Amino acid sequence: MISKFIVLLLLLVGSISSSWTAFADENLTSIEVIRAIGPEGIGNAKASAAWKQLAAGDSSTLVTLLNGMDGANDYAVNWLRAAVETIAARELKTGKALPLPELGKFLLETSHNPRARRLAYELVAQVDAATAEQLLTGMLTDPSLEIRRDAVQKLIDQGNQALGRSNRLGAALLFQQALNSARDVQQIEVIAKKLNELERPVDLQKHFGFLAEWKIIGPFDNSGNTGFEKAFPPEQKINLSAEHDGKTGQVRWQSYVTNHKYGMVDLNQAYGKLKEVVAYAATDFYSDRAQSVEVRLGGKNSWKVWLNGKLLFERDEYHTSAEIDQYPMPAQLVPGRNALLVKVCQNELVKEWTEEWEFQLRVTDALGTPIVAAKP
Repeated sequence: MISKFIVLLLLLVGSISSSWTAFADENLTSIEVIRAIGPEGIGNAKASAAWKQLAAGDSSTLVTLLNGMDGANDYAVNWLRAAVETIAARELKTGKALPLPELGKFLLETSHNPRARRLAYELVAQVDAATAEQLLTGMLTDPSLEIRRDAVQKLIDQGNQALGRSNRLGAALLFQQALNSARDVQQIEVIAKKLNELERPVDLQKHFGFLAEWKIIGPFDNSGNTGFEKAFPPEQKINLSAEHDGKTGQVRWQSYVTNHKYGMVDLNQAYGKLKEVVAYAATDFYSDRAQSVEVRLGGKNSWKVWLNGKLLFERDEYHTSAEIDQYPMPAQLVPGRNALLVKVCQNELVKEWTEEWEFQLRVTDALGTPIVAAKP
């Protein structure tokens, strides 16, 4: 009887194991289908069926789905996130537990996809809010910007609480620590305002690392918006001692230093409020080593950016909304001198909201931490 029972038990375990393996393999196949989704909905039909398969899983599949976000494109990450949220909501609604140890382990491994880790944090918070709150204390330098933002917000809240207790010194220290870790532009502005009120002014231009010293030349002609595609002499060679034919006569390079707190290079200051014109701004950025960076530009005008003679990116659109880090461009610095050139076009519109002819630019790492230029 015992031997028969053992045999039946082994057969049952084997059956369960085979079923689980088949289920796991099916899940992995569905994840790969979703990871193959491309832009413009390529692969969406197959992905829809695969998503239904994944979303029907239970809490034991959550970490597998989170792992599936590693190296995936944004389209696939969105689909997988939706599957995770669907499973978690269903499990919690029916009173079932989420795998907190596994989710916590995934969260603390910073090599995972930042958005996946943020989602893991949200799930941990749903299960154990107190522990999630405590974890934030050690996440001020987290590579997930969303998690870091929450950690910084906790410090901001603590600073406000200190102010409520009339502890100005303690509040200032908390806000300063928050500023050191913050990468979110809106948070930085909030913190800087608090520190200014505490008589600890923040140099935002320096803090963000906006490039302030430039050589500029212009105006060149942009009649009929033809100047964007036309390669004027500065695009062919930067010769700071040269003169060129401009829109109304000879033009030459001149020095320009911005004192704007957000590093705005205002070409109207140099040339007046002109229309149908083009200008160039050039500067050198010295690096102590070869390194991958992001060149980040903000502005409302049509523009192009070159690094060491290579076009990084261009956008032929006028008078859009402008914001800090509006256009991040991956780039590679070489050791020593790196030449940056910006082309900024202005069109024919004359309404007040079309007057701006300006840009701001900084060099950062992938998280938005400013890269400090080395000395020449």
